[in-house]
Amino acid sequence: MTIFDRITEAQEFLGKNREHAQSPEEKELFLLAIDALWFVWRNGQSYEFESYRKDVESKAPPRVIASFNTRDEAEAWLSAQPEPPDLACVLIADEYHVVLSSRDRSRRSLAPDSGLEYHIEEMTKNGLPPAVATFNTREEADAWFNGQSDPLAQTVIQIGGEHHLAVYYRNINRRAIFPFSIVERLHARRKRREQEGAGE
Repeated sequence: MTIFDRITEAQEFLGKNREHAQSPEEKELFLLAIDALWFVWRNGQSYEFESYRKDVESKAPPRVIASFNTRDEAEAWLSAQPEPPDLACVLIADEYHVVLSSRDRSRRSLAPDSGLEYHIEEMTKNGLPPAVATFNTREEADAWFNGQSDPLAQTVIQIGGEHHLAVYYRNINRRAIFPFSIVERLHARRKRREQEGAGE
């Protein structure tokens, strides 16, 4: 079944359930979902949507729409966008950032985002997951990762005794490796908030 068939099937399902909705608010929510699917279809994003769903099903980290080596590169890209992708994530030097823009597009910015830290925290809440490959150096890990023709969306590996997450962003053909230790930033922020709260 193609993605187009699945979208049509989902719209029919939503339409039937909308008829039995109990309130105008529920009917409006069903209509919103139907319109969202039409938006995907009519804007030529059905295959992109299919790719996105594969990432969701693989429990991959938050999707990014672009990757940059420097902040200046990212700022130049954002300035050149006629319609900035509000709330989409990008990588800057392998750090997650979220695009923020005003409704009239006059103000735009890139803010650090903690989505990946939360993702790794969730992965480790019951202990460290097993690594599928072990390397002594980052160079060895990069060579292994870059040598894969069709990598998984995410793979747990170990480099020099530390767990890392090797992530393949299929939509932009980008590979990145993140240490699990970035979760410590979340813990540090929580601790600061607790201390600030206790000081009030």
